[in-house]
Amino acid sequence: MRPNIVLYFSDQQRADTIGLYGQKLNVTPNLDKLGRNGIVFSNAFSAQPVCGPCRAMFQTGRYPSEIGCFTNCIALPRNIKTLAQYYTENGYDVAYVGKWHLASDGELEKPPRINYIENPIPLESRGGYSGFWRVSDVLEFTSHGYGGYVFDEHMNRIDFDGYRCDCITDFGLEYLEQAPEDKPFFLTISHIESHHQNDHGHYEGPVGSAEKYRNCEIPADLMALEGGDYREEYPDYLGQCESLDYNLGRVIEKLKEKGLYENTVIVYVSDHGSHFRTRNRDENFCGYDDYKRSGHDASLKVPLVIGGGAIKKRRWVKELVSTASLPKTLLALAGINVGKKMIGENLLEVADGKLPGRKNQVFAQISESRVGRVLRTEEYLYAVVAKGIWGGAQPDAEEYVPDYLYDLRKDPLQLLDVKNEPEYAQIIKRLSAELEEEIFQAERKHARIVV
Repeated sequence: MRPNIVLYFSDQQRADTIGLYGQKLNVTPNLDKLGRNGIVFSNAFSAQPVCGPCRAMFQTGRYPSEIGCFTNCIALPRNIKTLAQYYTENGYDVAYVGKWHLASDGELEKPPRINYIENPIPLESRGGYSGFWRVSDVLEFTSHGYGGYVFDEHMNRIDFDGYRCDCITDFGLEYLEQAPEDKPFFLTISHIESHHQNDHGHYEGPVGSAEKYRNCEIPADLMALEGGDYREEYPDYLGQCESLDYNLGRVIEKLKEKGLYENTVIVYVSDHGSHFRTRNRDENFCGYDDYKRSGHDASLKVPLVIGGGAIKKRRWVKELVSTASLPKTLLALAGINVGKKMIGENLLEVADGKLPGRKNQVFAQISESRVGRVLRTEEYLYAVVAKGIWGGAQPDAEEYVPDYLYDLRKDPLQLLDVKNEPEYAQIIKRLSAELEEEIFQAERKHARIVV
């Protein structure tokens, strides 16, 4: 029987909150154990560090610029085939709980043209998920750290009172209690933790988090930068990450209790990280109250672990990979080969070393804060920007200029921008040519980088 697949999806979680990625405190024992017995991608990077666009990419296997979902609150097009539809037509039962962020259409600050933010999402706007459904379109607007509500597949409101991460997981456990015995399933548990609460800009960890992690070690890149709110917020942020891990443990235990674990793959990933308002403090920034939307590792580097009883191999993958490859890989786990219908690689083949000669670099699109593009290699982080264009107005541009360049061999914390240093002139030209090619491959448009 083909494996069950659980996509356990966190929000705005830095990779370095996790033991496998260097966290010294015992914040993530369950994920660490899962990874030690599975596949860990130690250099995974988001291809779009904004919630809605990244989710659109995860559901369709298309770049947000291609399908029009390049900013938050642009509804997922109904004419593009999704993960749920691929799984369903291949005999899988599909279920979704938590944050969707792909139905409402319009700006949050104004009445949206189509408003499912605080209302149930109709079947036609669920991306093919026609069964078990416990979802809020924008969960941060229908809940806080404690208390809130979602809607079920019949559009009934379901209120909850406890800590949000626990309650969203409860819905996932509810599905596992009733999962069909005659077919495999694809279950997404989409948490909003470890995202900040939008209405007051605070990371809401479980009660006691601030005290428990008051003296925690702050990541070096944050400590080296001025401004930001990491001093106040990082302890609760770690509390959120601890809760994510605790609830992952609950999912694993339920799978074992139901006799499902040995035939289940668990994929743990986040949409993007958080720079705690320390980046995007420049002339190109378009003014968001910002925690992401940049090309720095703080925003782009994310956890990506594939484990569970159905994974019989152990791999520590050091190659740079993009989460743009996640949809194709999720389907490959079920034996569904979509070929060129989706972007990216089958990451199982990367883990097995079956793609010799692949370029060890990743590409990312930046929206909202700017119209930007990023090339991340082992040695350099290079970003370009379309001057004078607001990142919420259009998905791409015909012309870009260098935004920043970091030499990661000398500056792993990405503190010293060297794009204007004479000794990097030839490197800028080479990276610009490579980035132009990445843009063309991703967007099928010839963009020019003016250096």
